[in-house]
Amino acid sequence: MASTSTLIENIQAVVARPDGERGPVVVLCHDAAGIDGFMRDTVALYAEEGYVAVLPDLTGSSDPVGDLSIIIRAVRTWPDAEAKIGLLGFGAGAETAFKAAASLDIDAAVTYGGEGFNASAKLRCPITIQLPGGDNSNAIKQAFAGASDVEVFVYDGLGKDFENPASSNYMKALALLAHDRAIGRFRRAMGPHYDLGALWEHHKNCEFIYCDTPATMASMVASPYVNHIPTMTGGVGFEQLARFYKYHFIPKNSAERNGVLISRTIGATQVVEEILSRFRHDTELDWMLPGVKPTGKWIEIPMIVVIKFRGPKLYHEHIYWDQASVLAQVGLIDPTGLPVAGAAQAHKLIDESLPSNTLLPNWSESEGKPIP
Repeated sequence: MASTSTLIENIQAVVARPDGERGPVVVLCHDAAGIDGFMRDTVALYAEEGYVAVLPDLTGSSDPVGDLSIIIRAVRTWPDAEAKIGLLGFGAGAETAFKAAASLDIDAAVTYGGEGFNASAKLRCPITIQLPGGDNSNAIKQAFAGASDVEVFVYDGLGKDFENPASSNYMKALALLAHDRAIGRFRRAMGPHYDLGALWEHHKNCEFIYCDTPATMASMVASPYVNHIPTMTGGVGFEQLARFYKYHFIPKNSAERNGVLISRTIGATQVVEEILSRFRHDTELDWMLPGVKPTGKWIEIPMIVVIKFRGPKLYHEHIYWDQASVLAQVGLIDPTGLPVAGAAQAHKLIDESLPSNTLLPNWSESEGKPIP
């Protein structure tokens, strides 16, 4: 999302807006580094998530909470800003956001790092505090234990600024988890609320029913990625993924196929599906069996699909399945003597009464033994 620099009541600020939409407001409080590349990227990220993102320059401010009050009062008059406002603070800005949550009329706050969190403060909104590992972080978590509107997450083993790609302590996987928790706090308190299940169904329809690559890509963010974990097929970025969809996925799916949705879990930014996929290997499946000529064999395989969104657009897909069981079903490996279930794992998924431990050669040895 494009951002612009502007003056808000004589305070310099960077502002980014959702694509053609109104939205709740997230006001960012920077750390001691000021408005650097990470903070500008974070402004754009929150606009992509559906928020009017405002980053005031509080460098050298003698009263940062007072300046935030001025910013919030001005932003409330903007025609594209919805009524609810949250604060997002980093480092020294985390402590500012916490103090503001005890004195200003806001709807939610999220902080990364910082130390100045007074557990006796009477907060006026729910807050999520995210901290690197360490004794001080655990002490902060303990101090807020039992507070109904405060959740504290400590990322053990990580150092300061683990959420910042420019930091030597950056850990992408946990930075994404922390972001998901932050968005969860803001979504619950402020919105916007998206029907992620319906958005996912639309994306799948573009792939499998309309067979339309441009429509598929239009349902995704500007730089998405897809990773079929067992075969590492998919693509990163618009051009590579569009190429994959157009030439290696959308036209390369079985004509004879059906599936069963076993479960679906929807969170603040993610959908996780458990699927029983059934199809005939009647074409080259570049995404699942790359380079393998059609065998005509019927395949049944459980799959897990993890779909992450940014706002109303799909950001990435992680798709998992047991490749050994696929290879066994098309005759490329002999499962005899190997812990490979083949289609049996699909059958047991939908009928748990089928016998367990059939691949466990010493299962009979424990029969009749005492059970604690």
